This record gives sequence, C-alpha cells and structure tokens, in this order.
Amino acid sequence: MSNKIRLGILGGGGDSLIGVLHRVASSMYDSYHLVGGVFNPNQKDNLEFAEKIGIPTNRVYKDFDTLIAEETKLPEDERMQVISILTPNFLHFPMAKKLLENGFNVICEKPMTTTYEEAKILKNILDRSEVVFAVTYTYTGYPMIRQMKEMIASGVIGRIQKIDAQYYQGWINPIIHDEEKRANTWRLDPEKSGISCCIGDIGTHAFDMVEYVTGMEVSEILADLNYVYSNNKMDVDGTVLLRFSEFVKGIIRTSQIATGEENNFTVSIYGDKGGLKWEQENPNYLYHLTESEPLKVLKPGHAYNSALSLDGTKLPPGHPEGIFDSMGNIYRGVAKAVRKENYHPGEFPTMNDGVRGMNFIEKVVDSHQKGNVWIKIED
Repeated sequence: MSNKIRLGILGGGGDSLIGVLHRVASSMYDSYHLVGGVFNPNQKDNLEFAEKIGIPTNRVYKDFDTLIAEETKLPEDERMQVISILTPNFLHFPMAKKLLENGFNVICEKPMTTTYEEAKILKNILDRSEVVFAVTYTYTGYPMIRQMKEMIASGVIGRIQKIDAQYYQGWINPIIHDEEKRANTWRLDPEKSGISCCIGDIGTHAFDMVEYVTGMEVSEILADLNYVYSNNKMDVDGTVLLRFSEFVKGIIRTSQIATGEENNFTVSIYGDKGGLKWEQENPNYLYHLTESEPLKVLKPGHAYNSALSLDGTKLPPGHPEGIFDSMGNIYRGVAKAVRKENYHPGEFPTMNDGVRGMNFIEKVVDSHQKGNVWIKIED
C-alpha cells in the first residue's frame, strides 16, 4: 500500500501553466499521488486530459459537486486527502467552503477568495476543523527567500527601517488597449476576478512576501491605482504606501502594463546594520549589503544557510532551482502537516495569509476610491 498522499485537482487542465506547475510540484519529494479531479468544465475534455497525463479516469468527475458526492462515499483510507483549487478566482470560495465542510485538506491558489468577508467565513470554518489549508503564495518557497526570513529574524541586518517590493509585468498591455479583448478577459471581469486585477493577482504576492520575510504586519496602507481607461473596471497598475509602525515604512509597486517586463518581482529589506535584496528572475542569489564590507552574494545549498533554507534545497550548490522547486517546497510543507510531522511554520502560507491578503486587496481599493487616503488593516 502506497503511503503517498492522495491528491485531487480542480482546474488546471489543457495548456494551463498553473496546472503544470502544481502537478510537477506535487510530484517532488515523492509525497503525493494524483488520483483524479475535475480539470476542465467539459467532461469530454476532462477525460481526454486525464488520459494525456496518464491517470485513471474512474475518479475524473464531470463536475465539482459530483467529486464531493463520490469521494465522500469512499472509505477514509481511499478518498482524496488533499484537493488543490486552481480555478478562476470566483470559484475559490464556494469550492474551498464545501471542501472544508466535508473534511478535505486544501491547497488553494491566490487570491483565496474574491472578498474579505468570504475569507473570514473560511477562517471560521477552518477554526472548527482539524484539516490543513494552504494558500500558494509560491515565492515563499524559494530557499533564498527562506534564508532572507531567517537572517532578518536572527538580527543580521538589525532593526528594519525600510521595505521596498516591486512586481512588474507587461502581459496585459496587448489586452488593455483593445476594447473587445479586455471585455472578454476574465482577469478584467469583476464577476470572475473580484474587485482588483493587478493588486489581487500580483500585489497580494508582494504584500504576503514583505510580511513573510520581515515577520511584521502592515498596519496601514495608502493606495493609488491606475485603470488606464474609464470603462475598464479593474486596476492594472498601482502603488501602495505601507506603514508597519511609526518608524518602519515601505512601498509596494505593482504593474501589469510595464511594457516589456516579464515577471520582475524584487524584494529589498533595509535595516540599521545592513540590507537584503532578492530578485525572482534570479532567485538563487540573495544580496547582503552593509556599509562597512563589500557586497556579499549568498546562494542555495551551502552550509552557511539556515536549516529552513537547506530543507527546501534539492540540488548541490551551483545547480539552479526555480519556480517548480518553490511550489514543490510548499507542497512538501503541506504533506508534513497532513501527516502530522514536525514542520517549520514558514514552510507554507496558511489561511491567515489568505485572509490578510483579501483584507489588503479590499483596503487598497477602498483607499484609492476614497481619494488616496490612509486606511487601517484589521488584525
């Protein structure tokens, strides 16, 4: 009998990049066995996709409700243990709610829901259960981000005094300037995407990241968003000022209309003794800056890194690791939690991160709509 965790997936069929990312990540560390799911809304496509990726079709269900009904009929040692939600945003909440109510462990793409109120409902359900819930803020899985977190916690850069996160993409540029295209893109449809496009999609990554690496929580924000066209309902660019405390402040700069940019996510944390910088497009380098010594470059796999960083490193030094490895580390952390093994709290983003992410998105939009004013982030 295999001791692998039985995994189901919702969405991610066809040529979905996020689907490939999750399937590859779940196969790392030999912890999961993909047994079925609902990959496409059309059952013919669903079954063809299952055959293409080489899994049996007997647990490839025609829709989500059928999956719940059939899986809960199975003995506990046969039913899916973890189900990953990779669908468009508007389906995250109803799917996650029903999965939690039926005792499934959940891995959910971000943003976790489309509203803060929905996120709080999920949190209340989770608090009454014994299951595991993870939100895939994927970049927290990079070994050098985990190293940054541990170095900051141990006081290497001293007292934090400046935080700067930038996430620039240009992918929406060809869409936003074509009225027909932007009217038919789900990312720009509030009914499917929620109240925010840019902040909801990538700004929430930056928000979670700065809280993850610093160990601090943002207390207030002030936002200025750009919609480019008056008839476009969703932001595609934005700048958010952050207040952690009276003397610790920062900024998040996000854009999906930064022409020519691919996935330019950078994080810089400055303390009174030094600074740390990381770039997603060069994720194996962590830059340590001080005023008294030359620039230091830390790389994964070396003994000088923390246990949390080394635990998420699969290859010897000099062998690049990337986004698949980062997501794989999150899946690994969830596997430890499901098996009730010891794990570091930084191994995967939790429901709390998802709730704070939705709180952040709504407060950013609220700040912008009220004329760019400071808004408090609830605890």
